Amino acid sequence: MTGPPVGCAAVTFADAATAAPAALRIVLLLVLLALGVPLGVVGTLGWRQRLAREGRLGVRTTAAMRSDDAFRLANRVAGLPVLVAGVVAVFAGIAAFLLPNTVASVVATGIGLVGAVAIARAGGIVGDRAAGALPKPVPPQCAGCACGGCAALGG
Repeated sequence: MTGPPVGCAAVTFADAATAAPAALRIVLLLVLLALGVPLGVVGTLGWRQRLAREGRLGVRTTAAMRSDDAFRLANRVAGLPVLVAGVVAVFAGIAAFLLPNTVASVVATGIGLVGAVAIARAGGIVGDRAAGALPKPVPPQCAGCACGGCAALGG
């Protein structure tokens, strides 16, 4: 007996390399678009200094939340890498949709996901370091009223 038993389906590498079903390609495209578009928007907003410190988006580390200037700097520095991460995810989704077989589509998706997450994370780390490099905000000083003691200075 040289082939598989009757009624059994033998899957070979050649079979796995056949054209990816349209539904799979569409799902892979949508997953990567769902990651890439928000990353691109947040990256653009951060780079253009349009993120609100009171909001939920952007670099939100202790160093970045220390002051308005630190928040703006962290997100401006992180903005371009996060935007690039979004572009990587979108291009990977398009590639996964257009590639001719299942294996190539899944590999493109994996590379796109890992690449986008790594680039976005690196952007956040660099943004946090930039915010941490800013001097700490100085507490308010006495207004010079010569009252003999300023509550802001504990006197």
